[in-house]
Amino acid sequence: MFPGGAVDPISAALIIGDKTDVRRSRVREKPKASFDIHDRVNYAVTDQTLKIDMEKKVISLNLQIDTDSCSMYEYFEIFLQRMFMCRGAADMLGATFKLTANGAKVL
Repeated sequence: MFPGGAVDPISAALIIGDKTDVRRSRVREKPKASFDIHDRVNYAVTDQTLKIDMEKKVISLNLQIDTDSCSMYEYFEIFLQRMFMCRGAADMLGATFKLTANGAKVL
């Protein structure tokens, strides 16, 4: 288990909700030159969809990332551990966590 991992179904749901919330609108208005890596990653996500298929027990995060704003490497530098936390949280809920970025299956 990763630090901060799910210990019960409620914490699992909270982790998934929190850690999958990556989107451009989270970045406050300021010059792009002053963006830190978190700002660049959030700004680069132009579309985010979290789908839960109760029947198949699959939680899917689908991202569209503008790689001109942030490289895929930068995204994973910041979010890989968070995605592993989501995978552990999904396991706690008896589900599978899947991640797709720019149409490619990642997890």
